Amino acid sequence: MEKSPLVKKIVKYLYGIFAAGIVLLILLFFLISSGVLGFMPSFEELENPQSNLATEVISSDNILLGSFFQENRSRVEYSEISPNVINALISTEDIRFYDHSGIDARGLMRVLVRTVLLQEESSGGGSTITQQLAKLLFHTPAKSKLERVVQKLKEWVIAVKLERSYTKEEILTMYLNKAPFIYDAYGIKSASATFFGTFPDSLKVEEAAVLIGMLKNPSLYNPVRRPDLTRERRNVVMHQMMKAKHLSKQEYDSLRLLPLDLEFKRTDHIGGLAPYFREYLRMTLTAKMPERSDYASWQNQKFIEDSIEWNNNPLFGWVNKNLKGDGSRYDIYRDGLKIYTTIDSKLQSYAEQAVNNHLAYDIQPKFSNEKRGRARAPYTRDLTAEQYASIIRRAMQQTDRYRILKSGGMSEDSINIVFKKPVKMQVFSYRGEIDTVMSPLDSIHYYKTFLRASLFSMDPLTGHVKAYVGGPNYKHFKYDMATMGKRQVGSTIKPFVYTLAMQEGLTPCDLVPNVPQTFYLPTGQTWTPRNSSNKREGEMVSLKWGLAQSNNNITAWIMKQYNPQAVVNICRSLGIKSPMDAV
Repeated sequence: MEKSPLVKKIVKYLYGIFAAGIVLLILLFFLISSGVLGFMPSFEELENPQSNLATEVISSDNILLGSFFQENRSRVEYSEISPNVINALISTEDIRFYDHSGIDARGLMRVLVRTVLLQEESSGGGSTITQQLAKLLFHTPAKSKLERVVQKLKEWVIAVKLERSYTKEEILTMYLNKAPFIYDAYGIKSASATFFGTFPDSLKVEEAAVLIGMLKNPSLYNPVRRPDLTRERRNVVMHQMMKAKHLSKQEYDSLRLLPLDLEFKRTDHIGGLAPYFREYLRMTLTAKMPERSDYASWQNQKFIEDSIEWNNNPLFGWVNKNLKGDGSRYDIYRDGLKIYTTIDSKLQSYAEQAVNNHLAYDIQPKFSNEKRGRARAPYTRDLTAEQYASIIRRAMQQTDRYRILKSGGMSEDSINIVFKKPVKMQVFSYRGEIDTVMSPLDSIHYYKTFLRASLFSMDPLTGHVKAYVGGPNYKHFKYDMATMGKRQVGSTIKPFVYTLAMQEGLTPCDLVPNVPQTFYLPTGQTWTPRNSSNKREGEMVSLKWGLAQSNNNITAWIMKQYNPQAVVNICRSLGIKSPMDAV
């Protein structure tokens, strides 16, 4: 039966519309691929996609001490990722990953029919892993539905280009290194450490399922805040793994009953081993070339010390002295540097524990008991009320709260009112942080009662620093007593004095008189150093004995043989930069 002219005309028009649609679609993708309709990554950008990588600080025994980061992301290779992670990801996100070239036609049809036409919310998405990677690498969150549609089309094009440039294993690795989680964890390595305290190659099936399940919505499937919901999502992932034959029915039935069993530890710049050392390292690496105008009037010595460091210490200002291949400066928060240090993680842990125990269980209780009930504690009774008030006032002016209020134009009277108003806060104690209500001014009084201590351990044969503790708790006491604190040198000057004696020809076995030595001061007064005991006083003793006993008479005798300037010179030659008067 011959078709009527009208039917032929309709069919002709339909074919024309279909052909025009195909042509328009091809044209659209050509325009997208050419970058006419907005940003499209170049070949070089596809070959070298940019990711913010954390800089890792590593101990001498290859333990991660901490990181400097904008996004806490550390790269891993495909061989360093557990097959459980790969199987969970492909089973859940892109079951035909190895069969397509960036776009899954069957997945798109499922979305078109079930999601668009039938309005089924649980039908799943159509984005392949490669498309998701394209979104992570090159797109920011869309501001409108129309912008998201355009982004989606671009992701199809980018996905195809990625498939041409990389192997499937490389795409999986890039995706898992780029994937964002929560709690400052970016990428599978950081997520493994944050939620399970392990490495990606050691993740169990149930742990891998938790992390892959979180990718759908990390905030919603938060294992710390929503463990029950996350456990359900984990079981969905394992069910998909069972459907893909990566798990047997018996394995699935057993694993789905397990608890989450988290080992949650959020990574930040404050926690972890050696926080004072890491901050010292950060400040040293990022130091700028010293300019006198950048220092306060009273910081002349600091300017001199920094200038010497800039000229003689390759590490001081490293990021500003060294350029990358493209001529740009290094960024310790983005460039994924690895800094290998001489710190021994075990010695560092013991040192931090030793400082804490010494303060918490010995010195601090005795000090607190001795000062209890005193009007101007923890300071001496000889301090006047005006002097004490001046100390507290200076401490208040050094706080961020004061500087912010002052820069905002608030008057001194108004600032005082703010500092006397109780607010909720967390304060330090050796039993753990305390949630309390306290005025900022009272908190200053409170923190003044805590003693500080530091520990600096060095290998005498190599000069390598093995442990570095700048205080009792970096979160609450950021002032670094190890390198920022200035104290009287005391008896630690004596080895330098004896070095001068050896350099001038004396030997450890030479005998000298153990008698008091008197010095005449420029003021016309005299000064005679004393010892804590009169052991062997009046006898001839060896220099070796004098140094071993830290005897002041023998040190003073050496000083008299030469002069104070000679001692200053020997100290300078050995690297001491602190101010020293030749007296």
